[in-house]
Amino acid sequence: MRIFVDTSAFYALLDSDDQSHPKAKKAWVEIIQPANTVITSNYVLVETFALVQSRLGLEAVRSFQEDLVPILHVEFITSAIHRLGVAALLSASRRSLSLVDCVSFETMRDLGIKKTFTFDAHFSEQGFEVIP
Repeated sequence: MRIFVDTSAFYALLDSDDQSHPKAKKAWVEIIQPANTVITSNYVLVETFALVQSRLGLEAVRSFQEDLVPILHVEFITSAIHRLGVAALLSASRRSLSLVDCVSFETMRDLGIKKTFTFDAHFSEQGFEVIP
């Protein structure tokens, strides 16, 4: 099974003080099974690096890069997917919806991915199956 991972899930995994940390750890153990392909995008990585560095520091970024990133399949965003994400963001006209979210939705649709590991309600609003 292919599972897309969002910034909110990565952050919950890395921050032991995050309220979603226990759920994230439990879900992660189930997700990283050999039968699954764990996918994210380079946009999610940039967003995650910035968030983790700002809130938890550079050592947490180093841990993320060394411990989690190597087991991920990173999808690099094309200009076409970027344009679709920008169009979706502008047409949605919602302040709380980010470009990274919209690009993630377009990436998942393009790759036929139905499941996502996230704590962001926007993914379920878009019709994706959310883990946990």
